[in-house]
This record gives sequence, C-alpha cells and structure tokens, in this order.
Amino acid sequence: QVQLVESGGGLVQPAGSLSLSCAASGSTFSIIGIGWYRQAPGQQRDLVARCTPSGSTNYGDSVKGRFTISRDNAKNTVYLQMNSLKPEDTAVYYCNAGVFEGGISIRYREVWGQGTLVTVSS
Repeated sequence: QVQLVESGGGLVQPAGSLSLSCAASGSTFSIIGIGWYRQAPGQQRDLVARCTPSGSTNYGDSVKGRFTISRDNAKNTVYLQMNSLKPEDTAVYYCNAGVFEGGISIRYREVWGQGTLVTVSS
C-alpha cells in the first residue's frame, strides 16, 4: 500500500517561513494528483495547494501569493514553501494524493498522510 509521510512542521513566528515535505512510498504505484490540505480545531479541512494531473496548480484563496507548491516526480515527493506566515495559518497540514496501485490488478484510491502541526505564534 502507498503511504504518505509529512515532515517539517513546527513553531514559527509571524511573518516567518517554513517548508513542508511529503514523501510517498510503496511497492508499485503512480501518483496522479498530489497536494496539501489543512485543518484547525473546530474547522473543516480546506485546500491549501494542489498539483493537478494536467500539471497545473491550485491554491486556496487565503494562501495565494504566500505559499508555493512544488513536486519532484523522481523522488515521489511534494513540497510546500510557506512565507509571510500568519497566526491564522496555524493548523495540522495533511498531504493528500490520488494514486494507482498494483502491478497485476490496478486500482485507484485517495491516500492521506498522518499530518504535521504548524504553529504560528510569537
């Protein structure tokens, strides 16, 4: 099975920067689309940024101009560079991917990582 593991979360001051990474691992798989979502306590899980199968990128309105998503296909890894961080960016950030799995019987499914906590506070 494909697994997604996020890293890079932590405590950062307002206006600071932080970089997150998400690495996918498994036996036989192909990533179709991959991106980041976040969820604060009492809030819904919202889109942060995503790389689409066509190669384009989508960003949530609240992070446009501040966050940048990038992808390294050779490493099966996606990154999120976060700049000009605000206290309202505090949340658990989750990696999400649509993948094809299997070498004999191929199937498609959505996969979620365990999440990494980002806290923006002085």
